[in-house]
Amino acid sequence: MIPFDYTRAASLDEATRAGRAPSARFIAGGTTLVDLMKLHVETPAHVVDLTALAQHDPSLAAITDLTDGGLRIGALALMSDTAWDARVKTRYPLVSQSLLLAASGQLRNMATIGGNVLQRTRCWYFRDVATPCNKREPGSGCSALRGHDRIHAVLGGSTHCIATHPSDLAVALAALDATVHVRGASARTMPFSALHVLPGDHPERETTLQPGEVITAIDLPPLAAARRSLYLKVRDRASYAFALASAAVAVDVQNGTIRDARIALGGVGTRPWRSPEAERALVGQPPNDATFRAAADAALAGAVPRRENGFKIALARRTLVRALAEVTA
Repeated sequence: MIPFDYTRAASLDEATRAGRAPSARFIAGGTTLVDLMKLHVETPAHVVDLTALAQHDPSLAAITDLTDGGLRIGALALMSDTAWDARVKTRYPLVSQSLLLAASGQLRNMATIGGNVLQRTRCWYFRDVATPCNKREPGSGCSALRGHDRIHAVLGGSTHCIATHPSDLAVALAALDATVHVRGASARTMPFSALHVLPGDHPERETTLQPGEVITAIDLPPLAAARRSLYLKVRDRASYAFALASAAVAVDVQNGTIRDARIALGGVGTRPWRSPEAERALVGQPPNDATFRAAADAALAGAVPRRENGFKIALARRTLVRALAEVTA
């Protein structure tokens, strides 16, 4: 590990100032950054520790009821605390499920909500500094485009990168259309859909956060469909593995008709993949197999298979159909 400067921030103002330094990185649970530093994938000159901030502002690690019926989750709240919170489990089952299906119990006890949605890809070429990777070293090339691409994206890729976004929680938040609170030189909010960007010509740019900005909280909206929701994850082994395909679904059915539906896919996109096409195919229709299959076809209509990952298209379709069938049973 290379030498670096270290700041244990005592306030958000101190953290955001320090975070604007060249080659600075924020750390909270450290479950991603420390790994990448050991691999020399991340080589920050300055590490800014956020863990003490909750001592000065407890809301940063709290889960709070909002007056409109939604929930605010502090960015420093732990994955495990959030997953087992009774309000999250009752009002947003897909959020709890997405967290409990991620990582391991030990990691969930360390990792934070803000860090989880900002974690970097598990593309094996990104994590191997001996191979070219545009995300790690812009302009060096994408090894996945001519190498093994089984785990890579079929949605949202470019000629420069096809790495998948790894966060399960982010897929659930994309489906819910959550709101992200950000603090930098000033405070701002954005829809969750605006947080992550497609790789395009610049795979090294993964979010719309500016240098020095940190996520402070994420708001879950008061959504009737969220109470009838599910996160379904398909992977190579039953635990401690990233998704080959996953589906976050929330459906409101009244009098035999789907009145509202929220759909997002994971494991198949270069960012958490919200599918308004699938949602449009569901709303106004009866909750049956034909409707679900039409929605799945719509969700994967733009998929581009590579040499080894074409199976993900059929897998994602089946995963979405099964999730919809389970949640409306």
